[in-house]
Amino acid sequence: MRDFLLDDAARRLRAEVGAFFARELAPRAAAIEADGGFPAVREAVRATGAAGYLSLLLGEHHRTEDTGVADPGLVHAAIVSEEAAALSYAFESTIATSLSCALPLRRHATAAVRAAHLGPLARGEALGAICITEPGVGSDSAGMATRIATDAGTGDLVVHGIKRYISNAGVAEVYIVYGISDTDVPAQRGMTAVVVPGDAPGLSFPRSYTMMGRRGCVVGEVALDGVRVPADHILGEPHAGFRVMVGMFNLERILLGGAGLGLARAAFDIAREHARSRHSFGAPLGAKQLIWERIAELSWRLDAAELLTYRAARAHDDGCEGKALMREAAMAKLVATQTAVACADAAVQILGGDGLTKDFSRAEQLYRDARAMPIVGGTSEMAKYVIASRDLPDLHLDL
Repeated sequence: MRDFLLDDAARRLRAEVGAFFARELAPRAAAIEADGGFPAVREAVRATGAAGYLSLLLGEHHRTEDTGVADPGLVHAAIVSEEAAALSYAFESTIATSLSCALPLRRHATAAVRAAHLGPLARGEALGAICITEPGVGSDSAGMATRIATDAGTGDLVVHGIKRYISNAGVAEVYIVYGISDTDVPAQRGMTAVVVPGDAPGLSFPRSYTMMGRRGCVVGEVALDGVRVPADHILGEPHAGFRVMVGMFNLERILLGGAGLGLARAAFDIAREHARSRHSFGAPLGAKQLIWERIAELSWRLDAAELLTYRAARAHDDGCEGKALMREAAMAKLVATQTAVACADAAVQILGGDGLTKDFSRAEQLYRDARAMPIVGGTSEMAKYVIASRDLPDLHLDL
């Protein structure tokens, strides 16, 4: 049963958002994929912000009259991610990254920094980016080489480092940058998160990557060469960036659950329709036992992904945060993104030759897009580590 965990208000929002994206995103989606056109993505972001769908997590910046949701939260934001990714994962990645920047700003930034950035992000007039991954560091944030120091004379924060695989690099107006501010203690107690405006001197973008999928989502490098920001641009407290990061990862992973679910549903619909309409050896393809079983497996995977994603989102909205939410967020991301890969792979396989070409379906695009999902936002392997570490808290993994 779809939407089993949603209340009536959330179901109404889904219908509203689906109709909105059919009008505003679907006409642009083909061009975004064909041309890798970021201007079309930016137009869709502005329209989505103007409609109120980028402010669902932003409290005072949320306009109830635009969405009809009086008490919005992560359940509603996950619905937006799901409906967006069904049409364009490149677009969904762009707005989800921005949301992953906006919520930590709302929770941890000073009033002045919030005032400068949250309104434009909520309205879709600006984009945000999160800077964690480095050339030598992925999931192991303890090895981070970026350094954040305090200028004793001015009190400014000075940032040196380079980040890579950053969504919205070079097109965002605000960046949350993580770096080590105290090298004498473990990284979890010596990391700081700072807010860097997109026009800060010393901030540059050495390259944009050509990715396998997500055409239209800008991904690249962010270099910080002595970037200076005022002391009030710290998120939370000095050396407390790891706590900010945990909350941000929970949000990002639950939104990835929504995105994985949306892409998986799009691929499943293609596979199911082909199985029903294509005839082989005198019978519908779906009547063949191997295809029949494959459809059944994808169906239960979709339900499992939905239940885990919206369980985690509801837990967040009920006040579960930080380390208490890590397991549920990791499960949502793990299962939904692996389901997206399974559904996309099945769609290509069931369509056969038609699945390998752009001429007859979106299957090959969904296959390329889906493959990023088990990697971004923390790999599937990292998600399994997080899950097991909560279930076996008295044990340490023997690497």
